[in-house]
Amino acid sequence: MKHVEYSTEKPLNREHSLKRLISSFITPDITSYDRNHGPIPHLSADNHTITIDGQGLTPLTLSMDDLRTTFAQHEVLCALQCAGNRRHTMRTESKEVQGIDWFDGAIMNCKWKGPRLRDVLIRAGIDGNQDILQDDGMYVAFGCYQVPCQDDWWYGASVKLGRCLGREFDVILALEMNDKPLSPNHGFPVRVVIPGYTGARHLDHICRWVKWLDRITVQKEESQNHYQRYDYKMLPPDVDSSEKADKYWDLIPPLEDVPVNSVVGEPGDNEEVHTLASGKVIAKGYAVPQGHHGQVTRVEVSGDGGKTWVDAELDQFEGKTQKWCWVLWTASVHMEKGQGKVILSRATDEAGNTQQEQSPWNLRGVAYNGYGLSKNLNVV
Repeated sequence: MKHVEYSTEKPLNREHSLKRLISSFITPDITSYDRNHGPIPHLSADNHTITIDGQGLTPLTLSMDDLRTTFAQHEVLCALQCAGNRRHTMRTESKEVQGIDWFDGAIMNCKWKGPRLRDVLIRAGIDGNQDILQDDGMYVAFGCYQVPCQDDWWYGASVKLGRCLGREFDVILALEMNDKPLSPNHGFPVRVVIPGYTGARHLDHICRWVKWLDRITVQKEESQNHYQRYDYKMLPPDVDSSEKADKYWDLIPPLEDVPVNSVVGEPGDNEEVHTLASGKVIAKGYAVPQGHHGQVTRVEVSGDGGKTWVDAELDQFEGKTQKWCWVLWTASVHMEKGQGKVILSRATDEAGNTQQEQSPWNLRGVAYNGYGLSKNLNVV
């Protein structure tokens, strides 16, 4: 019998210190966030399997050893971000929202390794031709039936088939995180990694990176799981109650690509900040691109409420361009001495997507990407 941690009623949800988070380009397990809708199962890689079936497929069951030894292994460096990351800012800078009060640390930037999902689907009989890639009516549904959730007895999610078959999207079945086997918290022995998609993971993120994966099905409809149908959607601004939301859930598409975003991680809110001899303050943070539109190319930082901006220096992994991952940034900004000061940040990615000052309010508080903000600073 498998061992489980936590419970359906009290799942593990936590984020770590933002300063600690941005101290490392690759997020170690110890500082990664946790988002769960139920308990964490401790599974055995020796007997865990994934069943692949559905439209146009010959049912196939693969062991973890099959995934590791009979398919080419692919590594991808990418950020995983909860759809509710920065919900606290929407809640406090706009108005009340529903959901866990995430600050700015529900994100992690890691190396993931495992076989391409494309290769697994082709092994099961999918024809990876151009017609299928362009068929918006086909989905790949992912399921975990290992433990019950708060709102359903299993966890499921789905994405368009084309997203799973396109080589350029780097979708994998991850067996490793940061050159080590996945930890139970992060889906051991196998989870889906879909770069650019929000992290609604079963029992740990926002919605598509399903952990403890045991079922993959190709089908002509989205997953009917509760978390695909009734959560992680950006409802219209006039929907301000659960009752009003009822008629919209089946009309609004699920949140997919994360928006371009940046965060000021240092100094933090309410801190006393000492200026350098030049009268400037050092600020640091992270920035992520929008979906699959290319890497962050620019982060601008302001120390005077947005009147003037300076370009930050961007730190990329080993000096290489990375499509899916965050950049860490550092800027030196002039600030007048006094209390109640703020530092703002805004990011731009390769496709020209740029953060706006405000992010649209929505009931679930998802996908907040207004300017990065560190407020109520005492500059001395």
